[in-house]
Amino acid sequence: MAGISALRRLLAVAVLALVPWTILSGGVFTLVFPFGLVNATPLHLTTLLDYLRFTGGFAALPGFLRAWPTSVLCYLGALLSALGGVMGREDRRVTGGLLVLAGITHLGLAVGFLRTGRLAIPLGPFLAFVLAWWLYWPARRTVP
Repeated sequence: MAGISALRRLLAVAVLALVPWTILSGGVFTLVFPFGLVNATPLHLTTLLDYLRFTGGFAALPGFLRAWPTSVLCYLGALLSALGGVMGREDRRVTGGLLVLAGITHLGLAVGFLRTGRLAIPLGPFLAFVLAWWLYWPARRTVP
């Protein structure tokens, strides 16, 4: 794990943006990505920014729906931190911690949808936890 280069860690964190973070079923099949929602019927992409604009903004969302943009902000922080690693300026404990926070906050979205009776599979949080454990857990032992 210590032998994994900063570029490979960055690529692993970046790939997390390409997988659905939550898979929703129950009426309409929807994939929740960090960048937006993909609905299957009809096939359509709604970006996160459009979603926030159409719903009246972050403050207008119910609590469990706020988890999505919050987790994306944590993820973007982890991505920027991993990018800093390529430039030799990364504290891997911060990157790993932000991945864990992104996963925990996004779990709130899945739990909220489960409470509404929709099936919600939180794939992204699981993968964020795996990346944090695999790539960044050893760094937590190196306290300056």
